[in-house]
Amino acid sequence: MKKFNNYYLFAISMVSAMGGLLFGYDWVVIGGAKPFYERFFDITSLPNLQAWAMSSALIGCIIGAVVSGVISDKFGRKWPLLLSAFLFTVASLGTGFASSYFLFVVFRIIGGVGIGLASALSPMYIAEVAPSHLRGRFVSINQMTLVIGILAAQIVNLIIAEKVPVGVSDVFIRDSWNGQTGWRWMFFACAVPSVAFFLLLFALPESPRWLMKVGKQEKAFPTLKKIGSVEYAQDEIKNIQATLNDVSEKVDFKTLLNSKYRKVLIIGVVLAVFQQWCGINIVFNYADEIFTAAGYGVSDTLFNIVITGSVNLIFTLIAIFMVDKWGRKKLMIFGSVGLAIIYILLGSAFYFELKGIAVLSVVVMGIGIYAMSLAPVTWVILSEIFPNQIRGSAMALATFALWIACFILTYSFPLLNQGFGVSGTFWLYAVLCFLGFLFILKRLPETKGKSLEEIENELVK
Repeated sequence: MKKFNNYYLFAISMVSAMGGLLFGYDWVVIGGAKPFYERFFDITSLPNLQAWAMSSALIGCIIGAVVSGVISDKFGRKWPLLLSAFLFTVASLGTGFASSYFLFVVFRIIGGVGIGLASALSPMYIAEVAPSHLRGRFVSINQMTLVIGILAAQIVNLIIAEKVPVGVSDVFIRDSWNGQTGWRWMFFACAVPSVAFFLLLFALPESPRWLMKVGKQEKAFPTLKKIGSVEYAQDEIKNIQATLNDVSEKVDFKTLLNSKYRKVLIIGVVLAVFQQWCGINIVFNYADEIFTAAGYGVSDTLFNIVITGSVNLIFTLIAIFMVDKWGRKKLMIFGSVGLAIIYILLGSAFYFELKGIAVLSVVVMGIGIYAMSLAPVTWVILSEIFPNQIRGSAMALATFALWIACFILTYSFPLLNQGFGVSGTFWLYAVLCFLGFLFILKRLPETKGKSLEEIENELVK
């Protein structure tokens, strides 16, 4: 058994995974600020503007995902991550200082570009440096930091927000400290980890697989040697080189049209879309509406959101230890079936007008199932199934599809909720989860314990 420098692997993985932490914080912080900035900008009776405020960051995510493929293939993985850290810093400060609804949306879009870059690049970088038998565990670190970011945002929101009395008017909330200043500090707080991420990235080595792809073998060898040994580095360079037929070949999105990549791209895009259309992110983005419908006030809702974030973290930690033992496919099947059942129960709870702990309990179970299956494992699969030659562009395509799906999901929830009610909307998500289960059962291969090059040889023929 080869020995590996797990401390070094963990260190560089954690630095890269800070992109996930900022992704999680920026993604969820708006949920806690929502009751207050909506009153400040006077959009509580304008559902279209409410939906746009929530979903505008997704436009940035889509832009960031597309750009990530171009710049990561040209400049590597490290420098685009630096760009994402810079954008997170600008967005957190700009959103907090926003004096108008227009500026608020502009800076949310800028933060979304940072999310789009980090969501594609952080797991891809970790997959490219981690040994095959540890890859699932290390790539899942990115999901762990994402969940920590989510929980941090939820806790920060709870700490910052002053308790809101039940039954007060919108005007009271707008003129309170929460409505004028508190929501701004929720966004300002993200600047601290953003700056830390930016500075730590200067110490991060470039991905050895990208270096090999652009013909810089001499720079790839030291990093591989530090991860394992001279023997490991030599073996990896040999394996990587075998999949790079022509490092001088220009790789762009047109290359993805090659028929030999069709199978792997379909798998990647469908899984990316399914991770969003399984519907669980609605619980985070629209927790205010969901818990209000279940009979909770604003302050109780913020506390309940922290509970869901804590469960999210606990089950993500379980996933880190399970992904290389159970395998990817089993966990994905468990997640899709489990969520289908949860949504049937959740829809029934709202249909029969159950309140309080009954709804909270089902929501918590759903988040636990998602956190140990579809949430981390989808990113693991996306980071490892694409061939070395097209990994940057293919990952960008899958991430682009993911954020398009997320935009549709986020923007459509208020409309579906209005048309079908909360119960009907969750039953629709149950149907989508069942369809996802069928696709995973029939089309997804198991990738546990295989090198990136072995997976490529199986999926690309």
